[in-house]
Amino acid sequence: MSRRRKHDAAFKARVALEAVKGERTVSELATAYEVHPTMIHQWKKALLEGAAGIFERGGKLAASAEIAEDTVRDLHAKIGELAVANDFLSRKLKPWTGK
Repeated sequence: MSRRRKHDAAFKARVALEAVKGERTVSELATAYEVHPTMIHQWKKALLEGAAGIFERGGKLAASAEIAEDTVRDLHAKIGELAVANDFLSRKLKPWTGK
């Protein structure tokens, strides 16, 4: 049974760009790069949908960075709470475990 291959972003971009150029068919590209044609179609679609985001200024990037900071802050707070709870429970369980 063969394992799935993981392709890096640069490989996907290169194949998708060639598909957009249209110099070779998707079947030819699939044979040349040993990738299923469906994957090439998905990469091409993702490239075309995401291309507009390259030219946007700040908008989505700044908002997603702000969301990421809030998420990280919340996760750090939760980690702190769990660490305190673990310490408390480990101290309370010592008499029964004998450690």
